[in-house]
Amino acid sequence: MKILVTNDDGVRAPGIRSLAEALRNIGDVVVVAPDRERSAVGHALTLHHPLRASEIRPAFFAVDGTPTDCVNLGIHTLLGSRPDIVVSGVNCGGNMGDDITYSGTVSAAMEATLMGIPALAVSLVTSGRGDNYAAASTFAARLVRIASERGLPPDTLLNVNVPDLPLEKLGGAVVTIQGKRDYEGKIVTKTDPRGRNYYWIGNGALQFRDLEGTDYYAVKRGLVSITPLHLDLTNYASLTMLKTWDFSEMTL
Repeated sequence: MKILVTNDDGVRAPGIRSLAEALRNIGDVVVVAPDRERSAVGHALTLHHPLRASEIRPAFFAVDGTPTDCVNLGIHTLLGSRPDIVVSGVNCGGNMGDDITYSGTVSAAMEATLMGIPALAVSLVTSGRGDNYAAASTFAARLVRIASERGLPPDTLLNVNVPDLPLEKLGGAVVTIQGKRDYEGKIVTKTDPRGRNYYWIGNGALQFRDLEGTDYYAVKRGLVSITPLHLDLTNYASLTMLKTWDFSEMTL
């Protein structure tokens, strides 16, 4: 099995090193990851300048681009042939609920899914630097083996969030739905030495709703959350209501 590994924390992050090591037990691993941290870049693709990739050691490529760029380069150029599966992570910090829309980790897996390649995004839910990447990586390797044997549903990726606990203290794994949190946006305004304002986009407290069946609910209770995400963003429940709107008076 040929496995492409990427992330958004950068090619030298502890999570990706741990993940690559664990996956080598089940397949041929090639790492293609950003040359520096690219957290929260979402599904950004570089179109306005060329990209460079450097093989910093055998089968480890650093790319001066986004996680989505890395998946494209890996699949179409650097690996030489299409991988059997793409695994993104292990991210430092959870990717749950509404936050997945910002996540470079999840977007990398999404890009692989768009190309018809099975993909997983794996995150260690921690508020610090993280202590248990090895546990998350071991679980990820086991899940990759199962996914490769059974296959994933079409247009579906798995978003995996692992509590920052040793492997023996994890309470198991459950399939969950995407959670919800109450977003408290925060802009920090400062003044530079020349008297001009500059701004930091920050976050207030992460207030997830503790709803049964969600990713946050599982992780809070020491369980690994596995959420199937699909690419079709259509809100089918709203179609019937929108079709009742009268568009006849609109000027086109």
